[in-house]
Amino acid sequence: MSEVSFLAEKVFVHRWPHDTPLWDDSVKQKLDETVSKNAEPKKITVSGKSIIIQDFEFSHLKKIGISVPFFKDECRMIFESQFGELYTHVHITVKSSEYMDIFAKLKSWKSEFFPNDSNK
Repeated sequence: MSEVSFLAEKVFVHRWPHDTPLWDDSVKQKLDETVSKNAEPKKITVSGKSIIIQDFEFSHLKKIGISVPFFKDECRMIFESQFGELYTHVHITVKSSEYMDIFAKLKSWKSEFFPNDSNK
């Protein structure tokens, strides 16, 4: 699998863990305006060992969780990563009718590129 692309209705990016360097206000504002507090669907591209959300690239991925919550028609993905030199925790929610297909593709991607990740 070379790449998975989809639109996510909800994305939230925040600093994690809390003992990492603080984010500059301009970085927080740019992420909030473009991703976290923007109601428009966000383009997600999962490729190799990185994830691009809109124009922001997240790398050094770990603790990747991919799930379909009980009683909800949606797929969720949560992971820790780096955004440049900053450490992040990212939450992605997909509510489109293709959420099960996206879930299956993301699980396949994770198995291929992160077979030893702690959160299977």
